[in-house]
Amino acid sequence: MNAESTTARRSARWFPHPLTSVLLFVVWLWLNNSLAPGHLLLAALLAVVIPRFTARFWPEPVRLRRPLALLAYFGLVLRDVVVANLEVAALILGPASRWQPRFVNVPLRVRDDFVTTILASTVTLTPGTVSVDVQDDGGGGRTLLVHCLRCPDPEALIAQVRDRYEARLLEIFG
Repeated sequence: MNAESTTARRSARWFPHPLTSVLLFVVWLWLNNSLAPGHLLLAALLAVVIPRFTARFWPEPVRLRRPLALLAYFGLVLRDVVVANLEVAALILGPASRWQPRFVNVPLRVRDDFVTTILASTVTLTPGTVSVDVQDDGGGGRTLLVHCLRCPDPEALIAQVRDRYEARLLEIFG
């Protein structure tokens, strides 16, 4: 066994999720708005302890096939959130007859739990839609139950979720 692999294993034991450790460290200092030695020490302690205690709850590491496409996806979701906010505001301020609330089952091609969670979260983040449930159909397929505040055409909603979000997530995560 070489020294490099031993060091890497030891490092992985102390920092099972290094990005989470860095994020915890920075967020702790940011929230406390202090670089006092006590806060630095506590931030470092939390950055080591929390990921170690929660490591067994984490699934296997996520592999990004196209990391730059993830940035484009974030931009797309941000744009959709802004546009949907304006649409929901107009819907709420307009006549109630324009509302057409509906539950829609969206069949998914995604099989990975993590990617399904991102997809469901994206739908929920977009105002006017909420992911209600993810159902396994028994044959390896999944269905996402979505409630939409205004849904005159369920097929259009299904196409939007699958083409706009799911296809891009499949491209990003494989």
